Amino acid sequence: MYIINLFIKMKYQNIEESPISRFLFTNPRMSWLWFLVRIFVGWSWFSAGWEKLGNVVWTGDQAGGAIAGFVSGALSKMSGPHADVSSWYGFFLENFVLPHASLWSHLITYGEILVGVGLILGAFTGIAAFFGVFMNLNYLFAGTVSVNPILLILGILLILAWRIAGYLGFDYFVLPLVGVPWKRGKLFYKKTL
Repeated sequence: MYIINLFIKMKYQNIEESPISRFLFTNPRMSWLWFLVRIFVGWSWFSAGWEKLGNVVWTGDQAGGAIAGFVSGALSKMSGPHADVSSWYGFFLENFVLPHASLWSHLITYGEILVGVGLILGAFTGIAAFFGVFMNLNYLFAGTVSVNPILLILGILLILAWRIAGYLGFDYFVLPLVGVPWKRGKLFYKKTL
């Protein structure tokens, strides 16, 4: 109880952001770096989704076939003392993904394309990067490595740099108009006569 009372009585201390992180993640002069990262990550997502779009086992007559194979492979990695796939994620794959493989197949395909387009155009960059990171985490939880760790790290960095990551893109125009959840944009202010 003493420790809880001690925490309650403590004053909030605002610890300032480091000059390096402020420069990297908020200074418009670094927008060129985030533009390059955005294009690389966006193209990776877009090309992965585009390849799936015309494939019969992803979006065609046999949609879900690729996901079923992927899930079966992930489920086989659940055994052993140091399993690549956790039991809780295996439960999710077996009971939620596998029975609805066709739906997931379409969601993944269109999700990858949308994340790629959002990042390439610099439109709602932070949101697009968030969904890219979410997909990367799911692929990693399923025991797939490939380029996922690199895309995950770059996606997290894009989320941190959301204010300037789309500066050389549509966010430069869109974010001031639409705003952010904690501040309305110009489109949502009432006009008075």
